[in-house]
Amino acid sequence: MSIANSLPHADQEDDLQSEPSGRTPGTPVKWYRPKLSREQMSALNRKSDLLGFAQTLGYLLTITATGTLAVWGVWHLPWYLTLLAFFLHGTCCNFLINGFHELVHESIFKTRWLNGFFLRIFSFLGWYNHTEFWASHTEHHKFTLHPPDDLEVVLPQHMKWQNLLKGGFIDYMGVWHIINGTVRVAMGRVEGQWMNHLFPPDKPALRRARANWARLLLVGHGLIIATSIVTGYWPIAIAASFCRLYGGIIQFYCNAAQHIGLQDNVSDFRLCCRTIYLNPLLRFLYWHMNYHTEHHMYAGVPCYRLGQLNALIRHEMPECPRGLIATWIQIYSILKRQKSDPTYQFVPALPQAVHPLGGPLPTM
Repeated sequence: MSIANSLPHADQEDDLQSEPSGRTPGTPVKWYRPKLSREQMSALNRKSDLLGFAQTLGYLLTITATGTLAVWGVWHLPWYLTLLAFFLHGTCCNFLINGFHELVHESIFKTRWLNGFFLRIFSFLGWYNHTEFWASHTEHHKFTLHPPDDLEVVLPQHMKWQNLLKGGFIDYMGVWHIINGTVRVAMGRVEGQWMNHLFPPDKPALRRARANWARLLLVGHGLIIATSIVTGYWPIAIAASFCRLYGGIIQFYCNAAQHIGLQDNVSDFRLCCRTIYLNPLLRFLYWHMNYHTEHHMYAGVPCYRLGQLNALIRHEMPECPRGLIATWIQIYSILKRQKSDPTYQFVPALPQAVHPLGGPLPTM
């Protein structure tokens, strides 16, 4: 899902011009989806302002509370407890990308303008560009892991564990990457194969919207940083403008599990997406994206109903790991095999039984 972490390197792009599956690039993918009744789909697709506020305001109140604690702790707590408070705040704030992602889908609130309103709040807090992400993520859902139509996520994905351990606690290069990247977009630069595909020269309005949001980010966060320094409340800048740069390790392990080690160029989301079962707290912070296969199958289903969707189609799902530890034990074994065999991709066993349709939505 994260564009910044999943775009191919420049030396990979020349290898992404054709598909082993034989599908002509640009043509629709005939995706397999479990069959659901019209009544079930209608209930699953129903958006709720009440549930939308519970998820969105609940999350915003959570990061407000952790940020307040961290800033307060600078003057009132021992240094080690203050560091712990900031780490907790960063841990929660790194899930901003998941709320931002759901709001891009416009699937949280029944009242449409509320999706747009909160999308801009999340975009600002996380230094995200919703214009850029919407363009990329639309293609990711239509052509999931079918290069060159989807370059948001490209397999195989490689991990350098030493970089994860450094960046997962304090991303000391993050300030440079965020500001430099935002400045380049604000200058109107469109760089790389994927961005030029999404924002071609014949779409100046899209390019302008992308650049204008980057300029707003620079001005807005510049004011926050300058004001916090001038007033002597410098921790506010760390808690508000740079909250993504520390404590990101748990969010990384959640997000990176979505596709890594699985198959590309297949037309079955069960083979290219991974659903995992998490505890209620992590599900809430992660905006229920642990049900990632279900999200790709039916992208219009609000995140707070994905658990119900999973219960309805569980008989057609492969075995899903329970918890992050079990998930990454499985992924580590896949990555280890890919080192010796770069062509290897994990193929989960799919159940054969298909249950009849009908019945109410399961309660969660």
